[in-house]
Parts: sequence; C-alpha cells; structure tokens
Amino acid sequence: MTGIYEEVARLIAGGKGCVLATVVQATGSSPQRAGAKMLIRPGAPPLGTIGGGCVEARVIEEARLALTDALPRTVPFDLTSTDGGLVCGGHMVVFIDPLLPDPHLVILGAGHVGKALAAIASHAGFRVTVVDDREEFANPTHLPGAGTVMVNPFSNPLRGITVDESTFIIVATRGHDHDLEAVDAALRTPACYIGLVGSRRKRGIITGSLVDRGFFREEAGRVIVPVGIPIGSVLPGEIAVSILAQIISIRRKHHGRHGHSACSGALVEDGAAETAPADR
Repeated sequence: MTGIYEEVARLIAGGKGCVLATVVQATGSSPQRAGAKMLIRPGAPPLGTIGGGCVEARVIEEARLALTDALPRTVPFDLTSTDGGLVCGGHMVVFIDPLLPDPHLVILGAGHVGKALAAIASHAGFRVTVVDDREEFANPTHLPGAGTVMVNPFSNPLRGITVDESTFIIVATRGHDHDLEAVDAALRTPACYIGLVGSRRKRGIITGSLVDRGFFREEAGRVIVPVGIPIGSVLPGEIAVSILAQIISIRRKHHGRHGHSACSGALVEDGAAETAPADR
C-alpha cells in the first residue's frame, strides 16, 4: 500500500495525473475485500489490484474518463450475474478518485500586477512561478505568494521552467520591448493559455510585431490582450482578480471537453484588464 501512495506523490510532483480506485464495499464472494486499491497511471501498467478480469478493465475505462473530466465517481458491480465477467455471487462498489497536480501559472513580470496575481492565485490552488529580470523584484520576500521565483532575462524568461499543455502564462512586464520578448518566448511553448496585460490598442501592435518576427497571425492570435474579464478593473489587485477569474473560467469550462490538462485561450472573445506599463 505504501508503494501506491509513494507513486501518487511522485506523479503529482512531476505534474502528472493519476486515478486511485478503491473498493469501498464488498459483500458475498467478491474478488477483493473493502479497502483494496489500484492506481491507474497514464502510459504505465496499473499498480495494485481490485480483483482482476473484466472488473478491472471497467474500472480502468472509468478512470480514463475521470482523468478527462476531473470528477470522482463510484462504480457498482453485481457479481451475482455476469457483470464484469465474474460470477462470484457477491456485490462490490469501487470509488474512483482522480488525483491531479495543481494547475501551473507562470507570471512573467514581478511588478504590481504580477505580485498581486501571484498572491491570489496561490490561494486559488495554483502552483505559481514568477519571473523577472530584476533581483530586487524576483525574490521570495517581495513575492510571498509564489512557490518558485526566478531571475531570468525576458529574452529567455522560461529558462529552467517546464511548460506543457496545462500551463497558463501571463505576461506583465514593465515595457513593450520586454512584453514582446516574453510573448515571443511563450508562443514557442505548448502553453494552453497566454495572456498579455495591456490595452486594446496594443493588440494590433503586438500582433504586427510578432508577424515581423516570423509568426503567423493565427499563432499570434493565441495571445489574449487585453487579458481578464470585464469588471472595470483599474488597481493592480482588481486587474489580478479579473485575470484569475478568466483563467479559472477557461480551466473549469474545458474539463469535460478536453480533460484536466487542456484549455484554450482562443475561445476568449475579449479581455478587460487594460493598463499602461507603469511597472506593471
């Protein structure tokens, strides 16, 4: 049993999801007793057993669905018939619990907006990484909400950071040139969401600059600018709330459609957090 929990911890620490299936009820001649567990891991064989045969095949199928919609479920088995291919004369109920890593939010820029966003995102269950090119800003004292703080140039802001299809990136640097470099770097990753703090006017400017750098307009269209939902935000804390609300909305909306690791900024019609650089 210890091996299962150690494997769960290893997978979560590595940013991977898994599903723990537990027999919560067993009566009659069931193939396993209550408490039996099996860990289902994408791309690897199950660890442990809840009885074998078609029962496990059904549980594995349900586990795949649970990884997709991030919802736990219970699956009953009537073993007095041919349910599961076993005629044991008993009943069994299996609880399927998807165990998923915290979503990863990378904030490029440790100014007022970046600091506020790091603070509230950490309370919302996000694993937060903040990057800035200034040591006096990129430090844990200045950013108590960030789990990881890094000093990187904005020409290569994601150095040493793992970015995958479940990563959200917010660009909130202190100026247009840094914004452009950071967005360029973000677009070269599979991040599911890239948002830029700025004005509506900046959308056309940044798109043109990205095209000049060799990106297709469709690629540049991955960038949401201005980012956030329309709540009339002005202050850094308000802008951070509007951004996080948009991220949460996208993440939750696409659980059922694409799975826990997928989202799509392209489905956002318009942003709302308009702000001038002013050390964002």
